[in-house]
Amino acid sequence: MGNRTRTIAGRDITRSVADALQYISYYHPPDYIRYLSLAYAREQSTSAKNAIGQILLNSRMAAFGRRPICQDTGLVVVFAKVGMGVRIKSAANFADLINEGVRRAYLDPDNPLRPSIVSDPLAGRLNTRDNTPAVVHVDLVQGNQIEITIAAKGGGSENKARFTTLNPGASVADWVVDTVSTLGSGWCPPGLISVGVGGSAEKAMLLAKAAMNEPIDMSDLIAKGPSSAEEALRIELYERINGLGIGAQGLGGLTTVVDVKVATYPTHAASKPVALIPQCAANRHLTFTLDGKGAAQLQPPDLSQWPQIDAEDVQTTGVRRVNLDGLTREETASWRCGETLLLSGKMLTGRDAAHKRMVDMIDAGKPLPVDLRGRVIYYVGPSAR
Repeated sequence: MGNRTRTIAGRDITRSVADALQYISYYHPPDYIRYLSLAYAREQSTSAKNAIGQILLNSRMAAFGRRPICQDTGLVVVFAKVGMGVRIKSAANFADLINEGVRRAYLDPDNPLRPSIVSDPLAGRLNTRDNTPAVVHVDLVQGNQIEITIAAKGGGSENKARFTTLNPGASVADWVVDTVSTLGSGWCPPGLISVGVGGSAEKAMLLAKAAMNEPIDMSDLIAKGPSSAEEALRIELYERINGLGIGAQGLGGLTTVVDVKVATYPTHAASKPVALIPQCAANRHLTFTLDGKGAAQLQPPDLSQWPQIDAEDVQTTGVRRVNLDGLTREETASWRCGETLLLSGKMLTGRDAAHKRMVDMIDAGKPLPVDLRGRVIYYVGPSAR
């Protein structure tokens, strides 16, 4: 009976994808929260502890309010294992079923998610407005179910992905640690580092991307000890990367990564392709299975696993309080590097298109659509100029 052909409705695939993307937009994986809570408890650096505490506080607020954990709601990446005993009942192809789910999730009127995908990477770079298309990987496997792992990968961490081909005798660990040391905090730690070794260039990258969605288990691995070269490398990298002192949000401290993943594949005797992909603090991913009985039923996580951190618990002693509505040039001139500012008041925000438009209008001698005198602009995206 377990091997018989099973029919799965295309609409169930679409609905499950849409529901999963909404789910991961506001629920952190509980394993990440557990490990981050441990990092918060042992952190000695005030700045880093405050940063971790803020992530945990925001995570709880996002879960209760069902609003996005992060303003960058990600590039959708799908890994699907389709059983060869499955018949998909649909007039649309598999990728179209996935993309319709993405479209519904990102245009959901109750919780619209920011679309970030541009249709032409070389020239026009026009936003598709619904965050499609997703990047879809399909693997045919034994069985009569469909297992889908879906992730929403932020641009900051994705931009820090790196690849190299080492000489066969070269140290993977040394290259990874040296590379992470150059990434700064733009990938938004504390998160994960995932490493793929072997295969070919594209296979190594795929290994790393898939491995980062595996459960966080570093404490268990350290407790039992490594039983393979991959596990030994994971522990070495975990200790060495945290030893770099990058820390939460680049503020130093003990925890830059809560886990390191390593996946390998046979490769050419003359080659050692190595891929490195960071995972940011949003860490959005989920795996569900479809068996022909309808769409996936996603249960909310037990929020008692989230630590009770109040806003007052995130230390504000020793910080400078700044009211943006009465800010002066003299006050900003008194700020010093490394100083922590607690902001209140009204703030303008602008992504790359807004900055480019302002520059063009200033160059053309035209008035700006808003008065910038005495105002602060929060720079929330890469500038076009």
